[in-house]
Amino acid sequence: MKTRVFPYWLPICTLLFACGPTASRGPSDAIMFDTEKRLDDFVFFASGDGRPHRWSVIYSDAGRGLAQIASDPNENRLALALYRPLAGRDVYVSTRFMTDSSKIDRAAGVFVRFRSPDDYYAVRASALENNVNLYRIAAGRRETIGSMDVNVSGQARHTLGIAASEDRLTVFFDGKELFVATDRRRPGPPGKVGLWTEADSMTVFENLEVSTLH
Repeated sequence: MKTRVFPYWLPICTLLFACGPTASRGPSDAIMFDTEKRLDDFVFFASGDGRPHRWSVIYSDAGRGLAQIASDPNENRLALALYRPLAGRDVYVSTRFMTDSSKIDRAAGVFVRFRSPDDYYAVRASALENNVNLYRIAAGRRETIGSMDVNVSGQARHTLGIAASEDRLTVFFDGKELFVATDRRRPGPPGKVGLWTEADSMTVFENLEVSTLH
């Protein structure tokens, strides 16, 4: 595995590897996308360029799950599924997913501390790039504040998660901690959590697990 450090942000944003214990988790909400009724707890929207989004519960080789099914080759298009019942600053969010054979991107992501399409943190796993990236979206600009090369196999199930606790953002993949980014400039206020994809990714999300941290 290869961990990337971004020295430009080092005074305010530090990337660490295998960096000690994280906060303990409270009771979890485990959302399984087994019926269309589960979609009532979400708000769906798109940001960036491209066509409108369309989310649905589908059946595929990955089983039953939530997918954004309106494909778009525009690489600047983001499709987001915001979970309405929970808002918080210190939270843990994870999902189990499978990517397909899209051409522009094969990505799955979760986000935390979402206040607007211009203000949140997001983590993404890409089966095309074989990496996991952590982004800070501030004033509409997306900045990479952490990254690690990992094997994100297409047509295989993976888990992706993030724990946001004060100024620490801990990223997990397939049940293992990858890295910790510390953003001292902008620990962030409370916000919403959810799922996201980009470009023409036709990712199937099997579930969403969310909990508060103490």
